[in-house]
Amino acid sequence: MRKPWLYDERLKNPNMGRIVYQVIVDRFVPAENLADKQSLYAYPRSLKQWHEQPKGGSFMADAKYWSHELEFWGGDLKSLMTKLDYLKELDIDMLYLNPIFDSLSNHKYDASDYLKISPEYGDIQDLKALADALHQQNQRLILDGVFNHMGVNSPYFQSALDESSPYRQWFYFGQSYPEGVRLWADAKSLPELNLENEAVKDYIYKKESSVIRSYLKQGVDGFRLDVAFDIGYDILKDLTNHAHQEKDSTLIVGETWNYPKRWLNAMDGVMNFTLREIIFHTVEQTFSPKKTNTLLEKMVTDCGVDALLKSWNILDNHDTVRLNHRLKQPDQILAEVMQFTFPGSPNLYYGSELGMTGGNDPENRAPMAWDLYDETSERLAWVKRLIQVHKQEKALMVGDYLPLLSESFIAYERHTDDVSDTVLVIINPSEKTQEEHILVPDSSLMNFSKFDILLGDTKEVSMVAGLLKVKLEQKSFVLLKPSTQPEKSYTPYKRV
Repeated sequence: MRKPWLYDERLKNPNMGRIVYQVIVDRFVPAENLADKQSLYAYPRSLKQWHEQPKGGSFMADAKYWSHELEFWGGDLKSLMTKLDYLKELDIDMLYLNPIFDSLSNHKYDASDYLKISPEYGDIQDLKALADALHQQNQRLILDGVFNHMGVNSPYFQSALDESSPYRQWFYFGQSYPEGVRLWADAKSLPELNLENEAVKDYIYKKESSVIRSYLKQGVDGFRLDVAFDIGYDILKDLTNHAHQEKDSTLIVGETWNYPKRWLNAMDGVMNFTLREIIFHTVEQTFSPKKTNTLLEKMVTDCGVDALLKSWNILDNHDTVRLNHRLKQPDQILAEVMQFTFPGSPNLYYGSELGMTGGNDPENRAPMAWDLYDETSERLAWVKRLIQVHKQEKALMVGDYLPLLSESFIAYERHTDDVSDTVLVIINPSEKTQEEHILVPDSSLMNFSKFDILLGDTKEVSMVAGLLKVKLEQKSFVLLKPSTQPEKSYTPYKRV
């Protein structure tokens, strides 16, 4: 049996069940002093107008980059800070920044110097100011850590081209590689780091002066690890342990396009792409509700709720088409209901809450469309309502997961030790109205119990001896909460 204090301890954990908001610094808010920064965008870079949309480019052999990788829009850390009120209004808990390390490209997955902020974004003082400002709003700052590979312009790599260099063993050189060195995904600008090398480990995460520990000392609260699946279980575990030695509350979340189970033994959490695939298959009806229920239960059983709560429930980001591009209402609404009610930390990609669209990279990395911001927008109001319900319901934030037995609906329960926290999630992804008796294997839910509707709607709901009769219209959902308070003087919930 769960201890009553468990859920309070989870609530105290700043990494469990939180709302994450992802931003590309260059694309979020245009800098006011762009005229003074023109030299930072000199060839092979170029500076675009904020209203221009990113498009695919051509390969620049002299730079070893694609042209669209070197196009900038001019945002920086100081300009981002002008929108902290917006982040507070959304009520997010963590701000996750795409890479900000010094590098040539706009995406910055090609670090030249991990310990330096890319000048067009600002400097370490700007980063510290951002961290401090977020902390004052009870929000946390997560950086993107790209430690599987560096950029071809890194001084370490340039030195390593000399066979006598002390950094030669930091990379994998050999005649078996077409370019003479091992490259990430065969990208000519991204030589892979030899992470088995102790000097590399010292530089990245082991020493007090290492990259990860240095940023944690500056007020950063954690890292999202790029291509964590390339780093491997053992090194990830070692990295995570050293990050926790620096700061107990550090969050290490990995990008793993894999089934989460074993990766959660190596890091605090993962970006839950398996959940993302299940959600899309569900709302697009390539999976039956029964199959979805089975898959969700399997994931919770294998991974455990605690690890999932620290994982990020993601629907779109800089590597995928935008949610508004792939799904239209009501499928989009159903997908987000699953994102915000399944155990985990919902991850929002900047602008999706305003209705921004965009196909594959680079279209999905357009500058923030602030002209779409409207306080009366139905889209924005819906996302805010999802955030509000997620954060006001203890069971949705940090509760356990109980599968409900259903053929026609995606159905599960989130609960704590207090029955009054219980939330039932029931979704009908089909094109027709569905009615079914669902088995709710929760002995604390009473016969003839009444329910309050937190979100969504139902045409009928009744509870008899553990069987919940529900009727939902096509492509709809309902979040139910048992009414446990006395109507006059009596309630059957008085001793459960």
